Amino acid sequence: QVQLVESGGGLVQAGGSLRLSCAASERTFSWYTVAWFRQAPGKEREFVGRIAWSAGSTYYPDSVKGRFTISRDNAKNTVYLQMNSLKPEDTAVYYCAATRTVPLTLSEDEYGYWGQGTQVTVSS
Repeated sequence: QVQLVESGGGLVQAGGSLRLSCAASERTFSWYTVAWFRQAPGKEREFVGRIAWSAGSTYYPDSVKGRFTISRDNAKNTVYLQMNSLKPEDTAVYYCAATRTVPLTLSEDEYGYWGQGTQVTVSS
Protein backbone atom coordinates (compact mmCIF):
# COMPACT_ATOMS: atom_id res chain seq x y z
CA GLN A 1 0.00 0.00 0.00
CA VAL A 2 1.62 3.22 -1.15
CA GLN A 3 2.19 6.01 1.35
CA LEU A 4 2.43 9.61 0.19
CA VAL A 5 4.19 12.50 1.90
CA GLU A 6 3.84 16.09 0.69
CA SER A 7 6.37 18.80 1.40
CA GLY A 8 7.32 22.25 0.19
CA GLY A 9 4.42 24.32 1.45
CA GLY A 10 4.86 27.66 3.13
CA LEU A 11 4.15 31.36 3.04
CA VAL A 12 4.77 33.29 -0.17
CA GLN A 13 3.81 36.71 -1.48
CA ALA A 14 1.38 37.11 -4.34
CA GLY A 15 3.18 36.64 -7.64
CA GLY A 16 5.69 34.30 -6.11
CA SER A 17 6.37 30.61 -6.68
CA LEU A 18 6.47 27.40 -4.70
CA ARG A 19 7.25 23.81 -5.61
CA LEU A 20 5.46 21.07 -3.74
CA SER A 21 6.73 17.51 -3.66
CA CYS A 22 4.84 14.26 -3.22
CA ALA A 23 7.14 11.41 -2.28
CA ALA A 24 5.91 7.84 -2.42
CA SER A 25 7.00 4.84 -0.43
CA GLU A 26 6.61 2.42 -3.31
CA ARG A 27 9.05 1.71 -6.13
CA THR A 28 6.16 1.10 -8.52
CA PHE A 29 4.93 4.70 -8.09
CA SER A 30 5.49 5.18 -11.79
CA TRP A 31 2.46 2.96 -12.39
CA TYR A 32 0.15 5.38 -10.56
CA THR A 33 -1.77 8.35 -11.85
CA VAL A 34 -1.15 11.15 -9.37
CA ALA A 35 -3.34 14.18 -8.78
CA TRP A 36 -3.11 17.30 -6.70
CA PHE A 37 -6.10 18.69 -4.83
CA ARG A 38 -6.46 21.66 -2.54
CA GLN A 39 -8.89 22.66 0.16
CA ALA A 40 -9.36 26.17 1.46
CA PRO A 41 -11.10 26.83 4.79
CA GLY A 42 -14.84 26.42 4.47
CA LYS A 43 -14.63 25.17 0.89
CA GLU A 44 -14.83 21.81 -0.80
CA ARG A 45 -11.71 20.01 -1.97
CA GLU A 46 -10.77 21.18 -5.45
CA PHE A 47 -8.91 19.35 -8.23
CA VAL A 48 -5.83 21.25 -9.45
CA GLY A 49 -4.24 18.80 -11.84
CA ARG A 50 -3.04 15.31 -12.52
CA ILE A 51 -0.26 13.42 -14.26
CA ALA A 52 -0.82 10.04 -15.83
CA TRP A 53 1.38 7.06 -15.25
CA SER A 54 1.77 6.43 -18.95
CA ALA A 55 3.66 9.03 -20.96
CA GLY A 56 3.18 11.48 -18.13
CA SER A 57 0.36 13.38 -19.79
CA THR A 58 -1.08 16.14 -17.65
CA TYR A 59 -4.42 17.87 -17.21
CA TYR A 60 -5.27 21.10 -15.43
CA PRO A 61 -8.47 22.99 -14.74
CA ASP A 62 -8.78 26.52 -16.08
CA SER A 63 -8.25 27.99 -12.61
CA VAL A 64 -4.57 27.00 -12.60
CA LYS A 65 -3.77 26.32 -16.27
CA GLY A 66 -0.68 28.21 -17.36
CA ARG A 67 0.43 28.81 -13.76
CA PHE A 68 0.75 25.30 -12.30
CA THR A 69 2.81 22.45 -13.73
CA ILE A 70 2.91 18.84 -12.58
CA SER A 71 5.93 16.67 -13.30
CA ARG A 72 7.30 13.41 -12.04
CA ASP A 73 10.68 11.85 -11.39
CA ASN A 74 10.02 8.14 -11.36
CA ALA A 75 13.59 7.37 -10.32
CA LYS A 76 12.90 9.30 -7.10
CA ASN A 77 9.30 8.10 -6.74
CA THR A 78 8.29 11.74 -6.55
CA VAL A 79 5.72 13.98 -8.22
CA TYR A 80 6.06 17.75 -8.17
CA LEU A 81 3.62 20.63 -8.36
CA GLN A 82 5.30 23.81 -9.55
CA MET A 83 3.14 26.82 -8.76
CA ASN A 84 3.94 30.17 -10.33
CA SER A 85 2.21 33.55 -10.29
CA LEU A 86 0.52 32.62 -7.04
CA LYS A 87 -2.58 34.48 -5.95
CA PRO A 88 -4.14 34.87 -2.50
CA GLU A 89 -7.00 32.66 -3.67
CA ASP A 90 -4.49 29.82 -4.08
CA THR A 91 -4.20 29.67 -0.30
CA ALA A 92 -5.19 26.18 0.83
CA VAL A 93 -3.97 22.85 2.10
CA TYR A 94 -2.60 20.96 -0.87
CA TYR A 95 -2.88 17.20 -1.09
CA CYS A 96 -1.44 14.68 -3.50
CA ALA A 97 -3.43 11.56 -4.27
CA ALA A 98 -2.73 8.44 -6.30
CA THR A 99 -4.55 5.66 -8.05
CA ARG A 100 -3.59 2.55 -10.02
CA THR A 101 -6.79 2.79 -12.04
CA VAL A 102 -7.50 5.19 -14.89
CA PRO A 103 -9.50 8.14 -13.52
CA LEU A 104 -12.66 8.74 -15.50
CA THR A 105 -13.62 11.94 -13.67
CA LEU A 106 -11.97 14.74 -11.69
CA SER A 107 -13.53 13.51 -8.47
CA GLU A 108 -11.43 12.89 -5.39
CA ASP A 109 -13.31 9.59 -5.10
CA GLU A 110 -11.16 8.25 -7.96
CA TYR A 111 -8.09 8.23 -5.70
CA GLY A 112 -7.48 5.70 -2.96
CA TYR A 113 -4.17 6.94 -1.62
CA TRP A 114 -3.69 10.36 -0.04
CA GLY A 115 -0.96 12.32 1.64
CA GLN A 116 -1.43 14.33 4.82
CA GLY A 117 -1.41 17.70 3.05
CA THR A 118 0.84 20.73 3.13
CA GLN A 119 -0.27 24.30 3.81
CA VAL A 120 0.26 26.97 1.17
CA THR A 121 -0.44 30.56 2.17
CA VAL A 122 -0.24 33.40 -0.36
CA SER A 123 -0.21 36.90 1.10
CA SER A 124 -1.44 39.92 -0.81
